Amino acid sequence: MFAVLARLFRRRAADAAPPRPLRGPAYSKAQGEWGERKAEHYLEKELEPEGKRLKTIGRRVRVGRDEIDLVMEPADPRRRPMVVFVEVKTRTTDAFGGGLAAIDKRKRHALCRAAARYMRKRPASPFRIDVVEVLGVSGEGGGVDRILHFENAVPLERRYAVEGLRRRRPRVRKAP
Repeated sequence: MFAVLARLFRRRAADAAPPRPLRGPAYSKAQGEWGERKAEHYLEKELEPEGKRLKTIGRRVRVGRDEIDLVMEPADPRRRPMVVFVEVKTRTTDAFGGGLAAIDKRKRHALCRAAARYMRKRPASPFRIDVVEVLGVSGEGGGVDRILHFENAVPLERRYAVEGLRRRRPRVRKAP
């Protein structure tokens, strides 16, 4: 019995490297950056038909307190100029729902707010918010299992579409 317990709790050699963690903020950040690179490559080089391919304007663009993963525009100069904001969702498995399902009301609001703030600094042009879902594992032995691109996945909220439309405080009437 003691021999079995000794094998279970045996110490590692001092020169052995600790195993790479599959959790935690460092792994999540690396996995997210890997997914963004894969999504960017897919949108620039592999998107079909070829006329729909995009080129990158910016990566991880900070707009106020929000961040936009990728800012792109059509690669074909004959196409109508448009700004495409891309939110990349990287997953190792889709057992708990895909990347599109992870965009809730709060995230949609943040994406719309960031897009509106970004467009205020540019000349007026059309834009859309896309979502790219990357399914796979980064690192050696891993790879991309699936990439899905959802065009115009997040509609612009009305408060940002109409200038001057803000949530106003309700008027309180005083009793006579």
